[in-house]
Amino acid sequence: MDATESAALMSLLRTQPVASLATLHKGAPAVSMVPFALLPDGSGFVIHVSQLATHTQDMLHNPAVALLVTAPLAVGDSPLALPRASVQGQARQCLPVARGYEQARQAYLAKLPDAVPLFSFGDFSLFVIEPEAIRWVAGFGRAMSLVGERMRAALNPPA
Repeated sequence: MDATESAALMSLLRTQPVASLATLHKGAPAVSMVPFALLPDGSGFVIHVSQLATHTQDMLHNPAVALLVTAPLAVGDSPLALPRASVQGQARQCLPVARGYEQARQAYLAKLPDAVPLFSFGDFSLFVIEPEAIRWVAGFGRAMSLVGERMRAALNPPA
């Protein structure tokens, strides 16, 4: 992955406010929409979800999840050319007493400041999705899989 591809991936992840979240619901795939933020060091994707949501219960029962983040479709663009990142990872609930909670909360609110009131709702909690692999499609015919150190370097490029 070169610097241009890495910058494009980070731009997508830092600017797009929502992702499709895939969970397993009673053994069957289920997809929902969630606002998300990336931790500053790229070590996790932060979501803030209600205990009443099916996807929250799904993550508590089976933490294996996937996120899909896509660039917006502009007039005249081919959907096949949309830059997109598909993230596979493990979701873990991040309670207020947990190490890293405040960092996750700050990252989420920095990207999604309108969510402040939701933090006063007792049924909402943070989850951090720790990525294990990313499939990055930079455009039509430009795709790569990122795992291990290569993935960590892409999510936390040098300043």
